[in-house]
Amino acid sequence: MPQLRVALAQVNSTVGDLAGNADLTVEWTRKAAQAGAHVVVFPEMSLTGYPVEDLALRATFTAASRAMVEELAGRLVEAGCGEVLTYVGYLDADEVGPRDAVAALYRGEVVVRQFKHHLPNYGVFDEQRWFKPGDTLDVVRLHGLDVGVVVCEDIWQEGGPVTALGKAGVDLIVSPNASPYERAKDDIRLPLVARRAAEAGAPLVYTNMVGGQDDLVFDGDSIVVAADGTLLGRAPQFVEHLLVLDLDLTAGEHAGEGEFEGLRVRRRTLSADPLPPYAPLTGPTVSEPLSDEAEVWSALVVGLRDYAHKNGFRSVILGLSGGIDSSLTAALAVDALGPDAVYGVSMPSKYSSEHSRDDAAELARRLGCHFRVEPVADMVAAYVDQLELAGTGLAEENIQARVRGMLLMALSNLNGHLVLATGNKTELAVGYSTIYGDAVGGFAPIKDVFKTHVWELARWRNAEAEKRGETPPIPESSITKPPSAELRPGQLDADSLPDYALLDDILDDYVEGDRGFGDLLAAGFAAEVVDRVVRMVDKAEYKRRQYPPGTKITFKAFGRDRRLPITNVWREAH
Repeated sequence: MPQLRVALAQVNSTVGDLAGNADLTVEWTRKAAQAGAHVVVFPEMSLTGYPVEDLALRATFTAASRAMVEELAGRLVEAGCGEVLTYVGYLDADEVGPRDAVAALYRGEVVVRQFKHHLPNYGVFDEQRWFKPGDTLDVVRLHGLDVGVVVCEDIWQEGGPVTALGKAGVDLIVSPNASPYERAKDDIRLPLVARRAAEAGAPLVYTNMVGGQDDLVFDGDSIVVAADGTLLGRAPQFVEHLLVLDLDLTAGEHAGEGEFEGLRVRRRTLSADPLPPYAPLTGPTVSEPLSDEAEVWSALVVGLRDYAHKNGFRSVILGLSGGIDSSLTAALAVDALGPDAVYGVSMPSKYSSEHSRDDAAELARRLGCHFRVEPVADMVAAYVDQLELAGTGLAEENIQARVRGMLLMALSNLNGHLVLATGNKTELAVGYSTIYGDAVGGFAPIKDVFKTHVWELARWRNAEAEKRGETPPIPESSITKPPSAELRPGQLDADSLPDYALLDDILDDYVEGDRGFGDLLAAGFAAEVVDRVVRMVDKAEYKRRQYPPGTKITFKAFGRDRRLPITNVWREAH
């Protein structure tokens, strides 16, 4: 059977960094060539980064992307990689409009320019705004084998390019992807790719991007599946990686050029003769997927690290209250950036308990991060006295949070730190945060983590430390004590909110599932609790719009996924 050695270059691109991403392409193609690969597949839009959003509408950026592809073809030859058929994603445009494109580079030439056919317009995707769909499929014959290409969403939709390639006939399909992470998505990909491989009657090479881009994070998890659905190779999650494996393929008798499933198939021969037999690589090619909590932790760490580094920040600062949310955020920051890049600030007011102050100091000691104490009582008193706010309730309470926010931003201005907001998804959902107070910052690492999941992650992270013989980073008392904002004497979150386990169950149905009032009652929730929670969620939209970006890990994150008007008087009848 004809052989072919294929490499999947699971790389971390940066949006807009054409020169840097081109260097990345040369570096990883050189690694593929050194490994003896005949084909290397990079992720979707790896040359431009993804998503480029409205950069796709700038003619200058498109022209620069096209020019870089041409330049890259020559650079690969200079680097000794000209004999490796290299698939790289980039931004193109023609008289129809911008295109999400893939170029195949070989011997110094762009031998294929193919455009994505299915343009997703749901969830985080808005591709029908940015791109025009393609209607051609390019099949190249390399070493006597016919190789076709489909782009990301082209394999997520029934029919279309994969069906067309199956009818036209190919020996291998390669698929560049930029598929954002969400919990358990790796459990969906493998069955999907296996179905598409069976549909085409050919092995499918699925290369996915890795790394963070604004509020999205890509987990890699690149895979190769045989025509019968067998998993042949799987790359690790959340790290750059070159997966190299040998395929034994069947060179079939295929149809010529023509139209299949409404798509025009074009063919080009690069090398007609099969490769002489060679000894295949040995060793494992299938990486085990991470556990659920390890997967989420990795997503949050990578999302924070790349947001900070790609935007030029080398350090972060956050308030340490001794509570679970700031403790988890600090632990994430240390794992992402290292302890010397994390600055914690305890900002006690006259209502801050002694145990909270102690927990904050103990957390910093365990993490090894920078720590300072900046009391805010006098600053708060100046505002309260000036505005005669004493005894006004919420107005007086929120001054404390806003003074803390102002202090953190001042330290950010002074030292160039990125301020981290420490709120979780449950708080954001019901508006349990102070705008311009604890909501200040440039990034919110646990913005898409429900409160009950915050506790689960904290326990998991501590358990992982214990397995390695390390001190658990988060003090046990921060996990077990009743949560409180400590803005008034004896305050507890339970004074203002339902029990978090119940609240998160309702929010999972209402926010994640878009279920209505009747559905929530049918699920067994009490009417008065549902009414209260729904009203809080709906009233808090204006706060969420002004909250910093944070890494998406759920099916429906606030912002890109869930878009509701601020001015909105609709209430479901019940």
